[in-house]
Amino acid sequence: MARGILETIGLAATLVLAIPIALFGAEHLVRGELVAGAAYVAIAVGLVVVEQYLTTPTDVPGMVAEKTVGKAVKTEDTETERTENE
Repeated sequence: MARGILETIGLAATLVLAIPIALFGAEHLVRGELVAGAAYVAIAVGLVVVEQYLTTPTDVPGMVAEKTVGKAVKTEDTETERTENE
């Protein structure tokens, strides 16, 4: 699945928050605190999953613009057409 630049930046920002939480959870797991460790790891995973699959109000304008540009501007690959014609 191709990502736009804004989606990539959003994922990077989420990972900046999720990775330290996951490492903190891993530290708890290593120390034997299974409930706390599992909870922190689940929170970190949840952050990334929600960012990827949940549509937030700030995502809607980008989605609308993407669909509008896709319908208004049709890009044709002329090199592919030349290869098919030969």
